[in-house]
Amino acid sequence: MSNKRHLSEQQQQELLNTLQARFAQNIHRHKDIEWAKVQAKLGANPQKLWSLNQMEATGGEPDVVGHDEKTGEYVFYDCSAQSPAGRRNLCYDRKALDARKQFKPANSAMDVASEIGIELLTEEQYRGLQQLGEFDTKTSSWIQTPDKIRKLGGALFCDRRFDTIFVYHNGAGSYYAARGFRGSLKV
Repeated sequence: MSNKRHLSEQQQQELLNTLQARFAQNIHRHKDIEWAKVQAKLGANPQKLWSLNQMEATGGEPDVVGHDEKTGEYVFYDCSAQSPAGRRNLCYDRKALDARKQFKPANSAMDVASEIGIELLTEEQYRGLQQLGEFDTKTSSWIQTPDKIRKLGGALFCDRRFDTIFVYHNGAGSYYAARGFRGSLKV
């Protein structure tokens, strides 16, 4: 990922075209939301546009999934069918990464999310996403973990199997080729 947090005009336009096409193809995810209003928000928030570009570049396929009436912000989630391919093989957080003695993964989900400028989905958000389609039918995704569980060395992840959403636990230091994370971003 680039340390430069600015997109050129061409990169911005390419991303906006991609987001607009995805928005139009998946109207069921954002009924009653107008693309022109989303685009205006994006234009006024280049830092958020950079974050969306990072979500896209890592395979997240971000899309609008809601609108916060109180703040006026639009909510984007990673909507790729499987956990984003560019964000897999990561343990849960820096503490877990530092604690590994050998065979360390390249990074942690929480650190990558922070670098991108997004947050891991909560369990509630993950379940809400699953109401919009079938996600993680072959993969799994880390989700925000309550402090009580994390203090004991664990972390939570979810997936969809047998037409059911499952929440599981694992050691926070574990990592797998089929487990990544999904993020959220408010613009």
